[in-house]
Amino acid sequence: MNSLISADNTWVLWAFLCGWAAISIVLEQKYNWASKITGAIIALIGALVLSNLKIIPTESPVYDNVWSYVVPLAITLLLYQCNIKKIWKESGKLLIIFFLSAAGTMIGAIVGFKLLQGKIPYLAEVAAMMTGSYIGGGANFAAMSAAFDTPGDVVSATVVSDNLLMALYFFILIAIPSMSFFRKHFLHPHVDEVEGQEIKEGETAASSYWTHKDISLKDLALSIGSAFVIVAVSTSIASFLSSAIPTSNSFLSILNTLLGNQYLIITTVTMICASIFSNFFSNLGGAQEIGTYLIYIFFVVIGVPASIQSIIMNSPLLLVFCFVVVLINMLVTFICAKLFKFNLEEAILASNACIGGPTTAAMAVSKGWTKLIAPIMLIGTLGYVIGNYCGIIVGNFLM
Repeated sequence: MNSLISADNTWVLWAFLCGWAAISIVLEQKYNWASKITGAIIALIGALVLSNLKIIPTESPVYDNVWSYVVPLAITLLLYQCNIKKIWKESGKLLIIFFLSAAGTMIGAIVGFKLLQGKIPYLAEVAAMMTGSYIGGGANFAAMSAAFDTPGDVVSATVVSDNLLMALYFFILIAIPSMSFFRKHFLHPHVDEVEGQEIKEGETAASSYWTHKDISLKDLALSIGSAFVIVAVSTSIASFLSSAIPTSNSFLSILNTLLGNQYLIITTVTMICASIFSNFFSNLGGAQEIGTYLIYIFFVVIGVPASIQSIIMNSPLLLVFCFVVVLINMLVTFICAKLFKFNLEEAILASNACIGGPTTAAMAVSKGWTKLIAPIMLIGTLGYVIGNYCGIIVGNFLM
């Protein structure tokens, strides 16, 4: 590999990964155009351009370390707010429509696979990634791409399609409350209460969500230290179960695949800890911020091996696949909301939380639906948990 920066230039490559992730976040929070594109796409495109110009290498031990260490830590930190008891108590009604919306994503992934099978390489792996992403978010996408060992160029092309469809769908969801069809067929009490409220002038959706918080040195120490402990324990458990569970028949083989998957065990262990010791984990300042930043580093890395030619060849069909998943998620969510008499705002936020994760569920903040803000944030966080389970189930079912 001939590149300006060699694959063994560890410090320079880490500087690029961490620096470009930081720049992507700054741009997303400072400029509306960047917020609409999303920081994830900015992170990916920067790496894609530099790797195709042969400024950075397409392979390096540094990138491998991101997959091995950064991604598991990011997933763990992002799950610290996931207290299952609190989610059910405060968000029971929203939880139901969210589960129905998640089922829509799974159905969409399976339908998309059946329609495009044989036309897109590694489609089962893509279906697993998109199931995780369109139920939880970027952390689940990262977990599924690592769990199924998907080639980097396929991952990169999928991210482009994923984020493009996600952005377009958000515009639709934002516009739905003003559409006469939906106003006519759904109750919309929160829209009636604060109709027309927008994000404050000078802010983007991202900066509105990521406001300044008081974070102490102790918070950072406990967040990072506990995340390392949980990942270490979880990977040890996964390794033990993988070796202990035989694969002598199909049932045991599936059980071995599920329980031996480190990402599934990390998700489960973190969820249990966050629920039992909720006072400790929910009060750790900085965990969500650190976890999100680490996920941005992941987005930089997946842009590195991307071949522009491959993206041009693969993205159109991947875009169709993502469109099928999003469309069926929307249809299932709104049809079920109508049948079971959910409000329009609840349907919008449930689908929004599924497709974009808890950070994009901040739409409730931008719309001024104050009574729904806390519940949908909790529900969106739950997506981090079930997204991994659903992604692995769909991926293994389709293979």
